[in-house]
Amino acid sequence: MKEERFYTIKQTAELTGITEDTIRYYEKIALLPRAERKDNGHRIYREEDIHTIRLIPCLKKTGMPLEQMRPFLAISADTDPAEYPELVELLRSHRDNMVSQINSLQQVVDFIDMKLEEGRYRRDCSGETQDDLLEQKVRQVRPKPISPVEMIYFSESAKTGKLPSSAK
Repeated sequence: MKEERFYTIKQTAELTGITEDTIRYYEKIALLPRAERKDNGHRIYREEDIHTIRLIPCLKKTGMPLEQMRPFLAISADTDPAEYPELVELLRSHRDNMVSQINSLQQVVDFIDMKLEEGRYRRDCSGETQDDLLEQKVRQVRPKPISPVEMIYFSESAKTGKLPSSAK
């Protein structure tokens, strides 16, 4: 049987890339449960705590506010997502919003690229050719391919509509 390993707050910060102060703050606002303590009062964290803490920056990168993360962080890592269809729906909705934002940003990038290719940075009011080029670029917007790392992480959820086991 594998012996459970415990980590200090310093080790946890190093493993997760989140500062000790931020971990304490997340506990203070109850985003994370209160850490267990040694007899001397020092915080100790388990492997499951490390996984939960690592989920926070992943969700933050998606633009999810801390308050909306609470339900995702509250469920156990080995919980079946089918038990929480409302969370799966929240995640799908959040994903749809992200895809929409990506598409909007891609249109802006395409516009900037077009302007850089033309060598002109101000709109020329003399003709329709620039507008035509912009419309063509916008119509050609295609979703960017997903990286292999993203595919591994999200492939199960994309196929099944369930949260990946590492995000539980």
